[in-house]
Amino acid sequence: MYCISNEGKVALVTAATMGIGLASAKALARSGALTYIGGLKDAAAEQAMAECQAEQLPVKFVEFNAKEYDSYEKMIKTIIKNEYKFDILVNNFGIGSPGKDLDLIQGDPQTFFDILHVNIASVYLTCRYAIPFMIEHGGGSIVNIASIGGVQPDISRLGYTTSKAAIIYMTKNIAVQYARDGIRCNVVAPGMIGTNAVKAHMSQEFQTAFLRHVPLNRMGEPDDIANAVIFLASDASSYITGSLQEVAGGYGVPAPEYSDAVEG
Repeated sequence: MYCISNEGKVALVTAATMGIGLASAKALARSGALTYIGGLKDAAAEQAMAECQAEQLPVKFVEFNAKEYDSYEKMIKTIIKNEYKFDILVNNFGIGSPGKDLDLIQGDPQTFFDILHVNIASVYLTCRYAIPFMIEHGGGSIVNIASIGGVQPDISRLGYTTSKAAIIYMTKNIAVQYARDGIRCNVVAPGMIGTNAVKAHMSQEFQTAFLRHVPLNRMGEPDDIANAVIFLASDASSYITGSLQEVAGGYGVPAPEYSDAVEG
């Protein structure tokens, strides 16, 4: 069995002050990587750093605002200046707007384009600034966080799901374009994950209805995504690039009749 280790590596996880991002940052740190948490300097960041310090994890904070494009270059350059090393990039940032991002007719057009712009930029710009340094120093591993909504069509959230589908396709392009330079690029597609944000914005009725379509019959946890992230980031996946790893409890696998059958 291959031991998953990222000992001696330097990693960055964007939007990592809570939820999936924080779980992934902690997992990378536990696997041996010096891990930077990229995010806004706020109460959530203070709490995240306090948790990591209490666990004595090798974690540092770097300021990052996804809506300010110069922030991407500053973030990457700060890490390179501090460590002169950069091995793992986890693009976790993403926004949604369930109240305005609806279907094609009912949804707000400005919200649709704003979501596309920010979510796609959050992968495009970090990769644009990180990859040249990775190439110069022998390669690296990039893990993008998309969504099962980027694979399975939805009756709403057109902007969010389209942006996540674009991230999946961008991942494959990056993998092909830079494989000969030692860059691996893979993407994780989470299903319904029990973050505070999900629990706060999705009713219990919706959660129950959704889980009827999940064969494993439970909501995922941030650590479920983090486990996939550290595998794809590490040398244990050294022959994997351009891949999509769904972490969704089997959502989308059964025939449409499945939910009726299990309910009965």
